Amino acid sequence: MQTTKKPPYGIIGILLIGAFISLLNETLLNIALPSIKNELGVTTSTVQWLTTGYMLVNGIMIPTTAFLIQRYSVRGLFLTAMALFTTGTVVAGVAPEFGVLLAARVIQASGAAIMMPLLMNVLLTSFPIEKRGGAMGIFGLVMIFAPAIGPTLSGWLIEHYDWRMLFHVVTPIAFVVLVLAFFLLKDQKEKVDIQLDKLSLILSVFGFGGLLYGFSSAGDKGWGSLEVYGTIIVGVIGLVLFITRQFKLEKPMLEFRIFKYPMFALSSAISIVITMALFSAMLLLPMYVQSARGISPLDSGLLLLPGALVMGIMSPITGKLFDKFGARVLAVIGLAITGVTTYMFSQLSLTTTYTELIILYTARMFGMSMVMMPIMTNGLNQLPQQFNPHGTAMNNTLQQVSGAIGSALLVTVMSNRTEFHAEELAKEAMSNGAVAPTADLQQQIGLQAMVEGINDSFLISSILIVVALVLSLFMKRVTVSGVTQDQQAVKREQFAK
Repeated sequence: MQTTKKPPYGIIGILLIGAFISLLNETLLNIALPSIKNELGVTTSTVQWLTTGYMLVNGIMIPTTAFLIQRYSVRGLFLTAMALFTTGTVVAGVAPEFGVLLAARVIQASGAAIMMPLLMNVLLTSFPIEKRGGAMGIFGLVMIFAPAIGPTLSGWLIEHYDWRMLFHVVTPIAFVVLVLAFFLLKDQKEKVDIQLDKLSLILSVFGFGGLLYGFSSAGDKGWGSLEVYGTIIVGVIGLVLFITRQFKLEKPMLEFRIFKYPMFALSSAISIVITMALFSAMLLLPMYVQSARGISPLDSGLLLLPGALVMGIMSPITGKLFDKFGARVLAVIGLAITGVTTYMFSQLSLTTTYTELIILYTARMFGMSMVMMPIMTNGLNQLPQQFNPHGTAMNNTLQQVSGAIGSALLVTVMSNRTEFHAEELAKEAMSNGAVAPTADLQQQIGLQAMVEGINDSFLISSILIVVALVLSLFMKRVTVSGVTQDQQAVKREQFAK
């Protein structure tokens, strides 16, 4: 798809809606897991596969999207992805048993994995560099607002309807998008002579799949489990072999030489750190609100809603500001706000008010809205157009892996520190009372220890954000001014060597 004077707004609109509902579905199920577990009669570890499996398929599929985007047309890819997603949604809504529901989620994920890299690539090729900020701001609205609003919508639906309604609500929207795409997407593309390297695909599955499964299982099974460290070792070996293989291929499945571009490499490093830190609020706040404070799922979701709305409002504005001022100013301001609010989250207690939580979370999301898309767009802007599919696939893959690593790290810190604080509080109670703690006191100690463990995790998260803040100071604005076509050609030749 070539850059045109007038961007294809119709195509972009359809892709945005498809990407929105696919991302919404990623977090929509989280609050419903206990209901599904009870109705279908499965264990907690088994029902978690509905989210773990979805994430795994995404992590395995996304690295292949660079090849798919180069090989096939936007129309063909989007129709295939949307058909898979719609089929999975319909089957999930009527699934009679857990196995069918899990298979439906896998089908959903295989379609959803293609949509985000495809949308990002269309935006990059449809707008000149000096206007990409505004376009990517809209993309940021989809990328962050959809998952953020998922728990609120899910909490309301679960409170009033059966969990199947989560799929029934999405089904008609998916059908409408599929029909519109069939009639309105007219994108044509010349046949590209590029073949998928089967060994690369196998190594990618073992590499990214092993890492994602290992780290996502660590919080539940513990780092001492063979299942955890065994799959992480397999993942590391698979990833090393996969990267080595890509450097040997003339047309690699995923191009790692794009890290030769310094701003792309820097933006990737910052994004990894931010994604790890971002998961602190998404994981730890629901634990604190529901487990430690006993607040209902609906109220938990409503607590996150103002932050999601602020993020939605700010994303397009941030895009325009990026076009005017560049990424560094926005990133430094946004990370400073995010760092301060994350540190304030490390001071939670059993008496922190609901209003304080809303204000803090909303302020944190305001800071976050100024960070992710400007950093990512600045890095992608340095890549020549032919490497856009590889850049978008790499960004999405790194987000999946760093999200899993961040989750595992923060949950482990929380678990270990909760145990530590429980022992310390029990010793303190014994020294004061000189008798065995009562059941009520033990419960109080457990809740207080959990809060302290969550606080320690937020503290680690705030340190990660400081690291990202320091890295962001080295960002430089990437522009097209002063770069001739000859210089671009020289860069491409240097890149190929």
